[in-house]
Amino acid sequence: MQDSPIPQVSLIRTDSPSSCTSSIYEPSLGFIIQGSKTIQLGDREIVYDELSYLATCVSLPVLGQVMQASDDKPYLAIKLALNPQEIADLLLQMHGQNEPSMEEEHCPLVTCGLQVAHMDHALLDSIARLVALLDTPKDIAVIGPLIRREILYRVLMGELGPRIRKFALVDHQASRVSKVIALLKDRFSEPLRVRDLADAVNMSESALFRSFKEVTRMSPVQFQKRLRLYEARRLMMAEGLEAATASFRVGYESPSHFSREYSRLFGASPRSDVVRQRGDNRERAV
Repeated sequence: MQDSPIPQVSLIRTDSPSSCTSSIYEPSLGFIIQGSKTIQLGDREIVYDELSYLATCVSLPVLGQVMQASDDKPYLAIKLALNPQEIADLLLQMHGQNEPSMEEEHCPLVTCGLQVAHMDHALLDSIARLVALLDTPKDIAVIGPLIRREILYRVLMGELGPRIRKFALVDHQASRVSKVIALLKDRFSEPLRVRDLADAVNMSESALFRSFKEVTRMSPVQFQKRLRLYEARRLMMAEGLEAATASFRVGYESPSHFSREYSRLFGASPRSDVVRQRGDNRERAV
């Protein structure tokens, strides 16, 4: 992944299939131009491929793997970071010309925080014009924000629009789940009770549990556990920490308990997994 001169736009390329990697997907739109990728979110597997796009409405811990990529036909994708306030402002401007459609009226009260759809011609054209600005950098500052707004508009008016809009509504349950996710991200190493999380967003425990699981495909406790394990994996990979040290850093009290949960998620002990990941990275660098 490489940041581009266009603000909040990143370009992604790989020439070979990847191993399974853990990461936190922040609110964004991901457009696949070539290749395919599989994402595991809780109990749900999501596949998106050429000329499809992924809308991530909240911060979510996922396992991802590029499935189709080669020297002749690399995996190519574009990531557009989302600003919730920007979405809310655009929705406000769209009010009146954007009455709820039949699809929106029957859209579930809350929905999964990751959604996939195929790009139509108008959306693909606007993305192509955004990327074309890389050839004329002097135009980025003036034209870039206009095309970005067009892309967001077309997404909101498209297949995923009804679902994305729910996360931007202040009093909607999906928006409240977003606030709980932010709390868990900021305090994932601390012991937290579902009751405290529910009180923070004025929801009952049962309503929060149900809505949270629909958005993230995990319970709040499972979500916190994923955040801890992903951060521990990063600490071991990037900073060279031993497993026991990383486990204490992310909030585990028992290294053996940490090792069991780590092995259950990643399919190998912490040490074996780090060795395997570093070996895969070296192979791709050759």
